[in-house]
Amino acid sequence: MEVRVACFGDVVGSPGRKILGRLLPGFIREREIHLVVVNGENMAGGSGITEATYKEVREAGADVITSGDHVFKRSEVISLLEREPALLRPANYPGRAAGRGHVVATARNGVEIGVVNLVGRVFMGPAECPFLAAQDLVARIRQRTPMIFVDIHAEATSEKIAMGWFLDGRVSGVFGTHTHVQTADEVILPGGTGYLTDLGMTGPHEGVLGRKVKPVLHKFLTNMPASFKEASDWVLAKGALFTVDHATGRCLSVERVVLSDPGAGPTKVGGGFR
Repeated sequence: MEVRVACFGDVVGSPGRKILGRLLPGFIREREIHLVVVNGENMAGGSGITEATYKEVREAGADVITSGDHVFKRSEVISLLEREPALLRPANYPGRAAGRGHVVATARNGVEIGVVNLVGRVFMGPAECPFLAAQDLVARIRQRTPMIFVDIHAEATSEKIAMGWFLDGRVSGVFGTHTHVQTADEVILPGGTGYLTDLGMTGPHEGVLGRKVKPVLHKFLTNMPASFKEASDWVLAKGALFTVDHATGRCLSVERVVLSDPGAGPTKVGGGFR
């Protein structure tokens, strides 16, 4: 039996949440998706998670919501993490941190699929070793299911790529989040693990990583403080679709996904846009 798992990159604010509400249900039906994983650490005003935004994205069709270095940006998320097993914080945060870093979710077709959330350490804040954390959790989850997906929320592409090779043959898929730019290196590694360095961003692309252009340019040009407000136009939902063999957990295919409203965004001309 083939199992299809769709994973979407960092949801940025209201535009990101709304495009999932509009387009994700239809995508789930059309592609017969069994499980949806969404990185939601930026879905409340562009940074952090609230109970209302969590519920909105879950109602859109997300089965598991992962996070990253902004997970504790808003204090109300602490009780939410304790109550909601579908909401994850990085597993390589200290054990005393609120919440959990992995879950074994039941997919729409009744099979069990493990999801692990990690945060990188290169150019990021303090955290325990993501490789050792992954090694321990994957071994435990494989006692229940061979189908496991890992979100490595990291800045450095080298750290994400290394994680893919480290877990090759032990998990179904490894994908990166955090940089908000979808990469074009989808591959099935020799051991059968599907891999993509970054899913990209679910949010407004007519801006700078989901923020309005002018304040970001002001910051770069002057080094003065600026308030980075959410952008609003050219909203896309970017991610990847993994097809996995249920019996072995091996990835059969991985493809990039871009969901957009009809007519949204600029027209592509040659290598650029107008």
